[in-house]
Amino acid sequence: MTELEYLPYEPRPHQLEFIELVKGAVERGENVIIEAPTGFGKTVSVLAGVLPVARELGFKVLYLARTHRQMDRVIEELKAINRKARVSGVEMRSRKELCLHNYLREYTSDAYTAMVVCKNLRKSGKCQFYENEKKKKAEVEELTRFFLETPGHPAEILNYAETLEVCPYDVTRMIAYKADVIVASYLYALNPTIRENFMTYLDLDYSDLIVIFDEAHNLPDQAISALSDRMSIHTVNRAIKEADEYREHEIANFLSIFGKGLEILYSEKLGNRDVEEIPIAPELVFGHVMNVLGLDTRWLVKTLNEMVAVGDSIREDRINKNKPPRSYIGRVGEFLLLWLSLIGRDDYLFLLTRERGLSLELVALDPSKALTFIRDVQSAVFMSGTLTPLEAFRDVMGIENARLKKFPRIVKRENAQVLVAKDVSTRGEERSLDLYRRMTEYIVEAVKLIPKNVGVFTASYEVLQGLLSANLQVRLEETGKAVFIEKQGASSRENDAMVASFKAHARSNGAVLLGVMGGRNSEGQDYSGDEMNGVILVGIPYARPTPRVQAQIRYFERKFPGKGRYYGYYLPAHRKLVQAAGRVHRSAEEKGSIVILDYRVLWRNVKKDLPDWMVETMKPVDLARMRLYLKRFWFSGH
Repeated sequence: MTELEYLPYEPRPHQLEFIELVKGAVERGENVIIEAPTGFGKTVSVLAGVLPVARELGFKVLYLARTHRQMDRVIEELKAINRKARVSGVEMRSRKELCLHNYLREYTSDAYTAMVVCKNLRKSGKCQFYENEKKKKAEVEELTRFFLETPGHPAEILNYAETLEVCPYDVTRMIAYKADVIVASYLYALNPTIRENFMTYLDLDYSDLIVIFDEAHNLPDQAISALSDRMSIHTVNRAIKEADEYREHEIANFLSIFGKGLEILYSEKLGNRDVEEIPIAPELVFGHVMNVLGLDTRWLVKTLNEMVAVGDSIREDRINKNKPPRSYIGRVGEFLLLWLSLIGRDDYLFLLTRERGLSLELVALDPSKALTFIRDVQSAVFMSGTLTPLEAFRDVMGIENARLKKFPRIVKRENAQVLVAKDVSTRGEERSLDLYRRMTEYIVEAVKLIPKNVGVFTASYEVLQGLLSANLQVRLEETGKAVFIEKQGASSRENDAMVASFKAHARSNGAVLLGVMGGRNSEGQDYSGDEMNGVILVGIPYARPTPRVQAQIRYFERKFPGKGRYYGYYLPAHRKLVQAAGRVHRSAEEKGSIVILDYRVLWRNVKKDLPDWMVETMKPVDLARMRLYLKRFWFSGH
């Protein structure tokens, strides 16, 4: 079959070129980095490019995305393709999401614990859904065949498995074993432990894979997060109690002395200083306990390994007693073994922080270390609406043998408006209540003039709080539009419900959504039609110059001389700005205004990282001129 037989819709401009580019790269075993604008149809295009090669040569397609919403969209496109050309695909979710056992659903929070719990429940014969699989082998095979013929969402598989009273996770795995496409979270590729378990579980070799990274601008941050770790003093204190409870007196003694050493270190390094975190020499955390107990490194490693083994036994015991399957002893042992193994590495920063009272933090500095497996796959495709400059993304992520391609905008010039306030900025020294009041005037006036729904995305939660302290919420409510405010700690379900309610107001008087750039509502969310006719971007989301940010800059400067500050500080912020701006235009015909409240966007070093369509339509304004341009754009046909 040709790639066109996998395209279920009439081709949009440049889609065929995109498909040919991907198909050719995959055939030759090359990687490809693509920037294509919002509304281009990247998901269906990349599938139409890889599927002919994958099916002809027997490769498995691993399609990776950041959010459940993005993963669900891939299944939707596979359903559409399947109506034209028979393809199979399945979406992997965590064990907890694909489990019917009440104990695992109630008590597990992370992938490792869920895996341990699942293994123990099966081994002890306490999972009726696993036991039922043996009795209902024919029904499970029939269910697997059904979903191989019709790509299904996780909820659909869950419902069918629940009716049969068999394990949905196992059914998903059986489908994945034979499916053309596996859709999964970034974590399946970026976290080394999860990746190896996944590959072993499905009996895959890296050379079997074609890997697609969707919304790839997220990769640097997601890779850093996957390779980093943190442990608080509260965990150590709980481990001491656990050791006493299980009569592990030597471990309790070790942890008590270790914890005391941490408190001494905290007092010396952070005690009276007005900072939240400080880099430390990693050996210092073991200094006190090794001096008191007269330990050497070999004995230390032996002790930590014993703690990990004891932790596994405690988890098993708690599962048998129907208690939450955690072990603080095991957690401390695992973290400190990792800490010890990374000493001497220049791609990690070792931090002492005030977070949660006192914490140790391992901060990865090189996101490319999460992608070393890419060298062994057949081909990897990285795509997003904001990867400019492509060479920088290639360098930072360490992608070799890569073709680079940037596709032109689809936004019609007459449908795009970019206005930049020339008299305000969120630069640190300029922030004040007076500044936030002036910004509030801009926001309220823009919300009045832009029809229906508007997004307001700020550089940080600190800036958002500054605007709220200037009475922004009350002023916006006076416009007659409903106001929704993104909550920092809200669950995915809570946030999705809020966004759905915000979108629904597009059918009445409209609404305003307040959030942050780089957050879940300013990236990866689709707002079509009147669901977001305008965005107001308050500031540029440059990171605060914390020790970790400075360490990142120094690391990149060593690796890419002359580019450290650009790669580690400026470029990530510019990409977040562009991502938030991209919420307005989902198609060539959609009309939208982008108002940026920061004059630095007019500077050349910022503009060079913005897409052509933004730069070409950009106009500097004051409050009066912004009103004039918005009125012309929305009410007088320009």
